Amino acid sequence: TFRMFEFWIDALSILVSVQGGRVMMSFVFQGLFFFFVLLILAAPLGFYIKMIMTGETPRFVRFIQPIERGFYRLIGSESQRKMSAKRYLISVLGLGISSLLFLTVLLMVQGWLPGGAKVDNLSFDLALNTAVSFITNTNWQAYSGELALSNSTQVFGLTVQNFLSAAVGLAVLCAFIRGLVQKKESYLGNFWQDMVRGLLYILLPLSTIIAILLISQGVVQTFSSGMAYNSLEGENLWLYLGPVASQVAIKQLGTNGGGFFGANSAHPFENPTIFSNFIENLAILLLPAALIFAFGFWVKDWKQGRTILFVSLFFLFAAFLGVLISENYGPIFNDVVGSANMEGKEIRFGIGWSSLWAVSTTAASNGSVNAMLDSFTPLGGAVPMFLMQLGEIIFGGVGSGLYGMLAFLLLAVFIAGLLVGRTPEYLGKKIEAFDIKMASLVILTPLLLTLFGAMALAMHPDILEWLTNKGAHGFSELLYGATSLANNNGSAFNGLLADTPFLNVLGSGLMLFSRYIPIIAVLFLAENMGRKKKVAVNDGTLSTVNPTFVTMLMIVILVIGALSFLPALALGPIADFLTLK
Repeated sequence: TFRMFEFWIDALSILVSVQGGRVMMSFVFQGLFFFFVLLILAAPLGFYIKMIMTGETPRFVRFIQPIERGFYRLIGSESQRKMSAKRYLISVLGLGISSLLFLTVLLMVQGWLPGGAKVDNLSFDLALNTAVSFITNTNWQAYSGELALSNSTQVFGLTVQNFLSAAVGLAVLCAFIRGLVQKKESYLGNFWQDMVRGLLYILLPLSTIIAILLISQGVVQTFSSGMAYNSLEGENLWLYLGPVASQVAIKQLGTNGGGFFGANSAHPFENPTIFSNFIENLAILLLPAALIFAFGFWVKDWKQGRTILFVSLFFLFAAFLGVLISENYGPIFNDVVGSANMEGKEIRFGIGWSSLWAVSTTAASNGSVNAMLDSFTPLGGAVPMFLMQLGEIIFGGVGSGLYGMLAFLLLAVFIAGLLVGRTPEYLGKKIEAFDIKMASLVILTPLLLTLFGAMALAMHPDILEWLTNKGAHGFSELLYGATSLANNNGSAFNGLLADTPFLNVLGSGLMLFSRYIPIIAVLFLAENMGRKKKVAVNDGTLSTVNPTFVTMLMIVILVIGALSFLPALALGPIADFLTLK
C-alpha cells in the first residue's frame, strides 16, 4: 500500500512540472472534449429513445412503420399480447436458444457454405463458445476472425447476433423501467414489440450512419474476401477484406466488441484514423449514456437520471486518469516524458486515445481494443479489470449496464434507509425483502462467477502451459480472462491461450449464467415493483438525488467491488507492480 501511495505522489509531482504537465494536460483535454461531445449527443438521443420505447413514433421516422407492422404480422399474435415477467422471460430465452442453435450449427458447417475464402469448420466446443459469446453480448473471440470465419458467417451469423443481443438488453431495461413507473400493474409490455422497435428505430439507423462515417475514413466494406499481392520481399501474400464497416458499426454501438479482424480495432482496416477512432469510441458509450437520459425522461424526474449520470462520469473519468498516469509515467516510473509506455499501442492513437478506449470498452461491456492490454503497465491494466469487476455498471452494456446500476441503487437505498432509520423507497415504491434478493442476484452473479472462473482456471493442471507469462503477471492474465467472461465483456490480456476445450466449455457456462441469471432477476423484480402502489413523499422519505446519496451510492459500488476482488488483485496486478524492476 505504501509503495502504491508513493508511486501516485511521485507521479503527481511530475504532472505539475512544466514539461510533464503539458503532456498530461493535452491528454486530459482530449478526454474532456470527448465527454463533452458524448453528452451533447446523448441528451437528444435519450429523449428520442424514450419516445420510441414508450410507443411514440416521431414524424421523421414514420416511414418505418410499415416495416414494423410487417414484423408483427410475421411474429403473429404473440407480438400483441401483454406479458408478465414469466412470459417476457420465455420470449427472451426462446430467442436466445434458437439463436444459439442456429449460430452453433452455422459455425460448424461454414466451410461447406458459399461466401468467401475457404475456411475450416469450427470444432464443436469452439463453435459453442463463439455462439454463446455473441448471443450474450460478450463477443469473446478464441479465434482470429479473418482466418477462421467466412464472410457469410461474419454477416449472417455474427453481425445479426450483434443486433439481436443489443436489442434484447434494451428490451429488458424497458420492461424494468415500466415496472418502476407503473402502479398496481403486473404486465411489463411486450418483448417482441420492444425488440422490433429497438432494432428498427434505434440500432439500424444509428449503425447505418456510423458505418457511412467509417467508410469515409477508409474502413473496408466489400463482399470480396480479399486479394493477392506481392510483398516488398517478393512473397505472394493474401490481403483479407470483407464487409467490415457494417460489422464494426454495430459491434461498437451495441457494446458487442467482436472484431472482424483478429487485431480488432487496432487493425487499420477496422480503425484507420484518429477520426474513425473517435467515432468508434463515441459509439461505445453513446447508447449507454443516452439510456441514462432516457430513464430520467421516462420516470419524469431528470434528477434521478442525473444521479446515475454523475456517478458514471465520475468513475469513468477517474479510471481514465488512472490509466493515463500509469501509462504516461512509464514502466520504469521515473520520468514522465522519457519512459511513457508505448508498448502494444498504435502510434496513430498514442497513450491518450488508447487509455480512453481501454476504460470505455471495459466500463461499457464492449470488449473491443485498439491497443494490447497485456502490454499495459500493471496498474494501467488493473483499472480496466476493476471496471469490469464492478459489474460493468459504469455506463455498461446497452440496457444491461443501466439495470445493473439500478440494482446497486436499490441496494444503496435499502442500506441508507437502515442506517438513518428512514423508509427505503425509490420512485415512490417501497423497497422490500424480495426486491433486495433480486437486486442481490443481479449484483452478485457476475462477482461469484468471476471468482469461480478464476479458481477453476488456476486449479487446472495445464494452466501454466496456457499462459504466456508466469508469476504475478501470469495470474493477471488468468484473472482478466475470468473477469471478462463472467461480466460479458470479451476483451482479454491475450496472454491466456483461449482456444482449449476446457476454457471453451467453462467460458460458455460463465457467459450464459452471467447474462441470463441477472435478466431473470430483473424481470421478476420489475413485475414485483409494478404491482406496488406509489406512496406520497414525506419528511421520512430518503432523497435519492442529493449529494449525500450520490456519495452513498459510490461507496456501496466501491466497497462491494473492493472487498470482493482486492485479494485477487493483490495476487495479480498489485503484486506485479510491486515486483516491477
